[in-house]
Amino acid sequence: MQIEKKLEEMGLSLPVSSQPVANYVSSVRVGNILYVSGHIGDLKVTLGQLGKDVTVEQGYEAARKTALVLLSAVKRAIGDLDKVKQIVKLLCMVNSAVGFSDQPAVANGCSDLLVKLYGDRGRHARSAIGFSGLPGNGCIEIEMIVEVED
Repeated sequence: MQIEKKLEEMGLSLPVSSQPVANYVSSVRVGNILYVSGHIGDLKVTLGQLGKDVTVEQGYEAARKTALVLLSAVKRAIGDLDKVKQIVKLLCMVNSAVGFSDQPAVANGCSDLLVKLYGDRGRHARSAIGFSGLPGNGCIEIEMIVEVED
């Protein structure tokens, strides 16, 4: 419960983990690796393309909120966020206007929170890629791969 305690100390909480809206599951565990499907942080707040409708700062905050949604899916899958051995990889898909090239700064919202929570266990490989559109017109969608304890 150390990770959830850190979240609480930061004034953050995990959202209720929602069920997928299509024909997929929110995560799949293969051995000690948990593959977490792409999640979007909060469609009510941050819609549109970075560089057109959404600022880098707003995108950063949306990525931070998406980290919480991802952690909620991890908790649902393994029961305890303290069982995360390593955040292995993030794929950050950023809804980007033509010419926008600051996807890494947006993705840092998720990465920074994970490192703050997990320290070296939160350091991960990452891709931050621009897309011309995302489901629901969200500004960011993130997938995560996590190594977990037995």
